[in-house]
Amino acid sequence: MKSDLEQPKQHSEQQAQGPEHELHGERAEEFAERLITIRRHLHRNPELSGEEKETTAAIRSWLEEEGVHIADEYALRTGLVAEVGQGNGPVVALRADIDALPIQEETKLEFASQVDGKMHACGHDAHTAILIGAARLLKQRESILPGKVRLIFQPSEEKATGARQVIQSGALSDVRAVFGLHNKPDLQVGTVGIREGALMAAADGFVVKVEGVGTHAAVPEAGIDPIVVAAHIVTALQAIVSRNVGAQESAVISVTKLHSGTAWNVIPDEAILDGTVRTFDEKVRARIRERFNQVVAGVAAAYGTRATVRWIQGPPAVVNDESLASAAEQVASQIGLNSVRPLPSPAGEDFSFYQKEVPGLFLFLGTSGPHEWHHPGFDVDERALPLGAHLLAALAEQALHNVQAHQE
Repeated sequence: MKSDLEQPKQHSEQQAQGPEHELHGERAEEFAERLITIRRHLHRNPELSGEEKETTAAIRSWLEEEGVHIADEYALRTGLVAEVGQGNGPVVALRADIDALPIQEETKLEFASQVDGKMHACGHDAHTAILIGAARLLKQRESILPGKVRLIFQPSEEKATGARQVIQSGALSDVRAVFGLHNKPDLQVGTVGIREGALMAAADGFVVKVEGVGTHAAVPEAGIDPIVVAAHIVTALQAIVSRNVGAQESAVISVTKLHSGTAWNVIPDEAILDGTVRTFDEKVRARIRERFNQVVAGVAAAYGTRATVRWIQGPPAVVNDESLASAAEQVASQIGLNSVRPLPSPAGEDFSFYQKEVPGLFLFLGTSGPHEWHHPGFDVDERALPLGAHLLAALAEQALHNVQAHQE
C-alpha cells in the first residue's frame, strides 16, 4: 500500500535536513528525568483495560502542564486525545497504549506495582511516557508545524477493543498517517526495528465444545468419551499448518486449555478446548478458519458425536505502509538511531485497526529488556524513553512536511 506521504523528490534545504529535536546538556538530562518520573508513576499504579481512569487523569494533568490542548470532542470512556499544531494544514497521529495486565509483579524494583495482581508487564507505561515526551517536543515547535499532530492515548489494547473505540470517536477521520511504537526487549537501546509489510500477526481465538455421552469409566462402550475426541481434534489441528499453509507463508495454531471431567472414575459428557490462531496474511487467515471448522466437525463425526466452534476474531495483522517505513529509516538515521529490519512477531496488536483506516507505521523500539512481554519480571531500560519521544516527534513532523509538499 502506497500513500501520499512518501519522501518527495524535491526538498527545501530545511526539509532535507529533517526536523530538529535535539536537546543538549542539562536540558536533555531534565527531559529524560521527566519521562522516567512519569513512567515510574504509571508503573506503580497500573490499571487494567477499561479501568484506566486514574491513568487518564494523570495523563491529562501532565499534558496540561505542557500547555497541550486536550481534544475532548473525541470522547472516550478512558484514555484521551490531545493535539499540538496549527489549525490549518494536514493532520497526522501518534498513538500510545495505556493499560496494564493482570499479572503479579516479580521485579523487586523500588517503583514496582503497588496493586496486587496488576502490572505494566508489556511496557505501556513506557509508551505513555514516550508520547508525553513527544508532545512536549512538538509543543516547543508548534509555531512552525505545517499542520496538526493528534496524540492518542489509547485504552484497552490488551483486550483489542481500544483502537475501535478511538475510531468510533472520529479521532481518525481527517488523519493522513498514524504512527506508533512498541518496546522490544531483544533489541538494544539505540536501535529501532522498521519493517514494511506485515510486522505483527492477526490474533484470533477459538473455543471448541465437544459433546460426549457420560458413563462410568469402567464401561466406556456405554458412552462417547469427549476427552478422546478432544485429544484427536488437538492432534488433527496441527496438520492445518503443516499441510494447508504454504512453505513461504506463516501461521500458528495453539491449543492452550482443555477442560473436562470432575471425577477420576467418570467419563464426562463434554470437553472444552481453547486456543489461538496467529497469521500474517488475510487469505491464510480465512483458509485456516475454514479448515479449522472442517477438521473439528470431521473428527467429531468420526467418533459419532458433534463439536461446535466459537471463533473469536481478534485484530488483523499489523501491516506497515511501505513509503512510511522508508521515510522512517531516514528520520531514525537523522536522530542517531540504528535501524534494523526485525522479523515479524506472532504477537497481536490492535494498532492494526488504525491501519485499516489510514496509512500507518508501527515500530519496535529497542529497550534491552531482561524478559519478554507479559513476564512478571518484565522491565525496560529507561534510556530508551527520550529516544522514543524524539523518534515519534520527528516522524510526525516529517510526515506533515511530506504531506504539505505533495499538496503543493
